[in-house]
Formats: sequence, structure tokens, C-alpha cells
Amino acid sequence: MTSFTRNAIVLGLLSAVGPFAIDMYLPALPAITADLKTTTAATQLTLTVFFIAFGLCQIVYGPLSDVYGRKAPLYAGLVLFTLGSIGCALAPGIGALIAFRFIQGLGAAAMAVIPRAIILDLHTGAEATRLMALVMLVFSVCPILAPLFGSALIVPFGWRAVFAAVTLVAVIGVALVATLLPETRPAEERISGNVRDVLGAFAELLRDRHFLGLTFIGGLGMSSFFAFLATSSFVYIGHYGLTPTQYSLAFSVNAIGFIGASQFASRLGSQFGIGRMVLTAVSLYAGFAVLLLVLTLLGYDSLRVLMPLLFTSFAFLGLVIPSTMVLALERHGPIAGIAAALGGTLQMVTGGAMIAVAGLFFNGTTLPMVATIAVAAVGALLVSLATLRHAEPVAAAAE
Repeated sequence: MTSFTRNAIVLGLLSAVGPFAIDMYLPALPAITADLKTTTAATQLTLTVFFIAFGLCQIVYGPLSDVYGRKAPLYAGLVLFTLGSIGCALAPGIGALIAFRFIQGLGAAAMAVIPRAIILDLHTGAEATRLMALVMLVFSVCPILAPLFGSALIVPFGWRAVFAAVTLVAVIGVALVATLLPETRPAEERISGNVRDVLGAFAELLRDRHFLGLTFIGGLGMSSFFAFLATSSFVYIGHYGLTPTQYSLAFSVNAIGFIGASQFASRLGSQFGIGRMVLTAVSLYAGFAVLLLVLTLLGYDSLRVLMPLLFTSFAFLGLVIPSTMVLALERHGPIAGIAAALGGTLQMVTGGAMIAVAGLFFNGTTLPMVATIAVAAVGALLVSLATLRHAEPVAAAAE
């Protein structure tokens, strides 16, 4: 196994810890609502607080990884995630579950931001896009397998077994960091821990319109998928009458489209220019999302309409996410951890807000979910036009 492939697998599995904690328990949301005798909105709050903690705490891990190296903050995040998972498994009520999900999110944030910085430590340009896409291939398998595993655990053992399983995932993560992941930020390349230097780096990024534009293109794109995460189980199980296993399979279709398309991002970016490829993909992603909304408003309430259009829309999104991550970070290599942290925080907070909006207007039908996805997609398109309308015709081939 080459070091490139090994790094892709390890970084992908670490990046998958957070998504695994989300996707594996999605089939359990209706069961949690019934078992804890709470409301749909309160149960969805367990997802919202996870995303908020997941986003906000990245802004801490990023600077820490630039100052102290990449591995130590990863260990800290994995420990927090493990404690939160154990608490979720034992939670006596919805309040406790919400609190421990927040702790889970605090820990999972380390695995979201630091692998991005490691990729930029190792590569730039098309090769960075290729590694980012391979990492996404590994961690995107989770949306396919995690709901199926979740259903397999929920039926015989109940929803609490899901959190016992993610505790095991965290333990595996610790082993990977200890045995297979090298330290990619040697002491001589680390920045000063001076607060003024760190704040100066954040200020530099906040003044960079290119960085912010690319961050929000990806953030709004991810928000549409987050809105789907938050409401899809209630729509597919409650509205369309699918079983948890059927829902898991239906959910996986979108992940397959996203994963498959993402593997072409590096090749298309090299051929046509990453910026132009992103702009085209965002346009198609938004177009199919708006088409789905229009058909839903016209009364075409059917899985035969919903699933193909979501699949197509999220497939084009698969070209956007890894490419915008690389484009946003590659100009800021010396502060890659801080850049990844700020970008991740802005994206996760945007996603958390979109989940809250979707939950606020959710009425048991497909319309609120579809409308939220369309709004996020159109927002991503508008930001893309402002940021990338003069995108380069040929991608940089920097290594």
C-alpha cells in the first residue's frame, strides 16, 4: 500500500467519525422520540446541537494543530467524543441526550478540521483535490453503511446500541492515530502560540473574499445535505411509510451519487480548471434542486420523483465540496489549520442554522425539506457567480 493510499484511508476514517455519529442514528430518530416521550422538534435538536458544537469547536482545534502539531489535538477530540458517546448511550431523558450530543460534537470537531490541514501539509493543487476526494470516498461510505448498521442494531437492541457502536469507532480512531498517522506538522513549521499571531491569522482570512466565498459555496452546499439528514427519516418513514431498513437503503442512494461524482473532481478540475468545474457543477446542482421544488409545489409527491432528482442534485454537489475545500485552503498553507478551522466553523454553523430552519417548518411532508435544499442550492449558486465568474481556464498543476 502506498503512503498516498494509506493516508487517504486513515484520514478518511478519522473524518468519518462525525458523520458516523450522525448517520448511524438517523433511523432511530422516530424511536427516540417515542421512547423518551418527547417531540419531533426536541429530537431534531439532538442533531442541531451536535452540528453547532461540531462547527464552533473547530475554531479551537485548528489553531492548536498549527501550534502543537496535528496529533495531540486529535487525541483530545477522540477522548471527548468517547465520553459524549457513553453519555448518550446512558441518557435518561431528552435533555441529557441533547447535552451529551453536544459533547460528542465538541470531540468530533477535531476529526473534521485536522485531516483537511494534513492534506494541505502533504499536497497542493490537483493532487490535493485528488487526496481530498479519496478521503471523501472513504468517509462517504459511512452514509451508505452507517444507517444500515444503525437499523441492524436498533431492531434487536434499541437505539442506545447505536451509541455503544460509535464509542467503539472512537477507540479504533485512537488506534489509527497512534499507529498509522505520521506527524505532518514538525516543530520547525509550527506557528507561535501567541494570541496576537493567531488572531492576526483569523483577521487575514476574514479579509480574504476569495476564501470566504469558497467557504460559503461549500457551506451552503453542505447545508442542503444537512437539511436532508435532519428531516429525511421523518419524511421517508413517517410520510412514505418505509421501514428503517428501507429508509437506510433509500438514504444510501444519495451518498452513492455524491461519492461517485467526487472521484471525478480532480480529473475534471485538471482538464477544465477547478474554478470553472465548480461553477458548472453548482449551476447544475441548483438547477435540479429548484426543479424538484417546482414539481413538489405542483403536487408531484412521490418517491419516484424525489429520489432521482435528489440523487442527481447531490451527485453534482459531490464535485463541489472537495474542490472548494482545496481552493479555499491552498493559498494559506502556513496557517492551514486555522484556515480549515475557520472554514469548517462557518460551514457547520451555516449547516446547523439550516437544520434549525428545516425543523422549524417541518410539517411531516416533503415540502419543507425540498424547499430548504433548494434555498441552500440557489444561495450556493449566487455565491459561486460572485466568487468564480472569472475562474481560471486551466487548473494549477501544483504539487
